[in-house]
Amino acid sequence: MRSITRRSWIQSATAAVGLCAMPQISVGRSLGADEPKSDSLPMQLYKSLNDQQRQKVCLPMDHPRRQFVSNWWYIHPDNRIPNTFNQEQQQLIKSIFDSMHSEDYRDAVNQQVLIDQYGDERNAPAVGFFGTPEDENFEFIFTGHHVTRRCNAHSDTGRGFGGAPIFYGHYPHPVDRMNDNFREAKDHPGNPYWYQGKVFNRFVQSLDGTQQAKGLLNAEPRGEDPDVVIARSNEGRGLSCSDLSVDQKKLFVDTMHDMLSMFRKDDISATIETIEKNSVVDKLNVSWFAGKYDIGSDKVWDTWQIEGPDLVWYFRGEPHIHCYFHLKT
Repeated sequence: MRSITRRSWIQSATAAVGLCAMPQISVGRSLGADEPKSDSLPMQLYKSLNDQQRQKVCLPMDHPRRQFVSNWWYIHPDNRIPNTFNQEQQQLIKSIFDSMHSEDYRDAVNQQVLIDQYGDERNAPAVGFFGTPEDENFEFIFTGHHVTRRCNAHSDTGRGFGGAPIFYGHYPHPVDRMNDNFREAKDHPGNPYWYQGKVFNRFVQSLDGTQQAKGLLNAEPRGEDPDVVIARSNEGRGLSCSDLSVDQKKLFVDTMHDMLSMFRKDDISATIETIEKNSVVDKLNVSWFAGKYDIGSDKVWDTWQIEGPDLVWYFRGEPHIHCYFHLKT
């Protein structure tokens, strides 16, 4: 096993991979008014690939893996970042990943990906492309343990997630592989994604008693089998968002906006625009879960789901945070 450190990310193609390790370089590459527009960062990476690399990491636009997501998977299991890309390409990948996240959350997300590799190069992330530059929805994908991110490869500004699922999650504490059951405390200390739980709980507390009773379930949330966890459905449980007042619907959209704040602004805007344009909220049900899913029995809900025919957003805080987001476009 090769150890991963914060300084080893791009030292060589065989160096251990740690997503926080390389020096920061500018992302987005702002241009002056009279400067020519450059290729996007994903396009720069794609154009840098040789024929052998393209055979390893590029898939057709309609490949089944484009709609796949799991809490721990690799788009190309045999072709990870350190054994597939040269130093300059690895630097581009780091910049692409950074560009997908807001500055406020970038360091924490990088640290999450680093920790979840367990210091082992065999857990290094893998990236790839769906389609070619001729495709309008040409996609870059980044996968690994507790991470799946996607973006339209034509742009650095963000166009949402392309109708395919993403994943984020974490267990931030040192792992005792013999005894640790991966359970977080009720406040999820050190987990960069618990801010979403806080935002969601503020929405729940804004509801009246009858609405809160409808949304609270003593049941099992959806399972995490890849074919189940992102399945959109008309048969939602809990509180129907169609029964919310106009002000409450606006607050719910604002809640989803704030929960997306880890991502870049244009991806957030594109996502919220899709939700509003397609009247998604009226077709949603929202629920949160009692029993073992309420860690500490404090009625600060650690597990919740938003589901409908166009959107699934599943946040599981027990035993630690796993979150799946899947919006139809």
